[in-house]
Formats: sequence, structure tokens, C-alpha cells
Amino acid sequence: MHPLRRIQGNAEEMSDEALVAAAATADVAAMAVLFDRFHGSVHRFLGRLVPAPDVDDLLHAAFMEAFAAAHRYRGGSAVRTWLFGIALNVSRHHCRGETRRRAFLAGLETHPQREAGQPDHLAESRQLVERVTVALAGLSHERRAVFLLCDVEELSGAEAARALGAPVGTVGRWLFEARAAVRAALREEAG
Repeated sequence: MHPLRRIQGNAEEMSDEALVAAAATADVAAMAVLFDRFHGSVHRFLGRLVPAPDVDDLLHAAFMEAFAAAHRYRGGSAVRTWLFGIALNVSRHHCRGETRRRAFLAGLETHPQREAGQPDHLAESRQLVERVTVALAGLSHERRAVFLLCDVEELSGAEAARALGAPVGTVGRWLFEARAAVRAALREEAG
């Protein structure tokens, strides 16, 4: 554990790398100087990548991510390049989410609406949701998590493995077991 310490001298005169090192210790003054030095170029970069209404939020997210990751900065690239990489990843994540959101909304528009007041359809849907919920509740935390990540959130097995901090093969086995358990529970309820 490193004690938190204020940077010595004038922060504006420190090198970019020294500011990142100080930011890694949660030095607010160093974070402020890093932001002041680079927010303009990162903002312009993001402005060319994403729609204008999203730029300010993504700029904020990129710098928050950079401050959280400052302890991992090893100097393999210039600080500006490192910040661009973080901004790029934040914008990718945002764009993927926006694409999914738009696809979901488009699907709602094209999905045929059932007539309101058809109790048999509503009851059938509620029963199906209840059976899946009960089946998921019977799974271990890891199997339930991998099922939700892969089959509900549509992450790949490799992405789910990274999120869970587990080997890909283990996650694949958990997903297989989770799907089998859910299918079995649905068959029992239906039969």
C-alpha cells in the first residue's frame, strides 16, 4: 500500500509520465493537470468517432477510466497515445451498446403486437418467465452468471471468461451445464 501524497512543486511543469504516476496515487492535482493537458485532443478525437451529443459523456468516461487504470501505465507509449487508446475503447463499448439498443427498438417496432386482453397468451408468457426464473435460481452463481452473460447479454465465451476471471474451457463447461439444467427444468414443467 502506497501512502497518498501530493505532488511536489508545480504540477504544470511535471512530465506527462510523472503526472500519470501521481494520478495512480489518487493525486487530484495531477489528475486535474492531466485533464487540462489532454482533454482538448481527446475531445476532438471522440468528436470524430461518435455523434456530438455523446462526446462530453464519453470524454468524462475516458478520463475516469484513465485515472482508474493509471497504476497499470508502464510507459510503453506516450501518455497522449495511451489516453487515445482508452477513449477508443470507451467509444467502442458505447457504440456497441447503441447498436444493440437500436436493434432492440427496431425489433419492437417490427414485432407483431398481440392483442391486449388475450389472457391465455399473457398467462403463458408469465409461466414461461417463472419457469426460467426458477431454473436459473437452482443454478450455482457461476453457472447462472455465465448463462446470463452469454445467452441474455450475448457476450462471447471469451468475453464471459474475462468478465468472470475464469478459463474459457471452464466457462464453456458451465454454460453447457447451465443450458442443460434450464432445458431440463422447462421440459419437467411442460411435461
